[in-house]
Amino acid sequence: MLERVAMDDAAETVGADKGFMTDYLRQSADAMAAFAQDEASQAVMLDMGARIVAALEKGGRLLIAGNGGSAADAQHIAGEFTARLMYDRRPLSAVALTTDTSGITAIGNDYGFADIFSRQVMALGRAGDVFLGITTSGRSPNILRAFEAAREIGLVTAAFTGHAGVQGAHCDVTLAVPANWTPVIQQLHITAAHIVCGLVERALCPRPVGV
Repeated sequence: MLERVAMDDAAETVGADKGFMTDYLRQSADAMAAFAQDEASQAVMLDMGARIVAALEKGGRLLIAGNGGSAADAQHIAGEFTARLMYDRRPLSAVALTTDTSGITAIGNDYGFADIFSRQVMALGRAGDVFLGITTSGRSPNILRAFEAAREIGLVTAAFTGHAGVQGAHCDVTLAVPANWTPVIQQLHITAAHIVCGLVERALCPRPVGV
C-alpha cells in the first residue's frame, strides 16, 4: 500500500513538473512572439544601436550595469562588444560596471549600495558615451542613480526594462519589453542585446563580401 502511495505521489510530482515546464515555455514563447511583432520595440533597438554607433565612432564607450541576473547580462553584453558576436572584427569599447569587486565593495561600504554604479559612471564616463542600465522592475535605486549621474555629465542614457518601464528617471531611449515576469523579461533582454550589438557590429565593422 505504501509503495502504491509513493508511486502515485511520484506521478503527481512529475505531472506538476511537466505542467510547470509547459507553462513556462508557453509564457516564454508568447512573450517572444509579442516582441517579434512589436514595431515600437524594433524602432527603439534601431535607435539604441544608432546612438551607440555614434558614441563609438567618436572614440566613446558603452557602460553597462544591472543587478543579479542583469549584472550577468551586463557582462555578457560587454563581452559581445569587446570580443565578437556574428563574425570576426575589431573589438568595440564596452565596460560592465558589475565586475570591479574592489570598487563596488569600497563604494558600497563608504557610500551605500545605491551608489555602486553612479560613482563608476562619474569616474569612467565622458560626455557622449552611452550608459545602458538594466532593471527588470524599473525601480532599482542604484540604476536610477546611475541614470541621474550619467545625465549630469552628458552621457546618453539607455534602459532595458520590463513592461512597466523605468520609474522616476528620464532616459534618452528605453526598451520596455512586453513581459512582466522577471525570468521572461531577462530572456527578452539578452535577445535585444544581441540584436543591438549585431546592429552596431554591422554598422562599424561591415562583414567583408564573401565571408
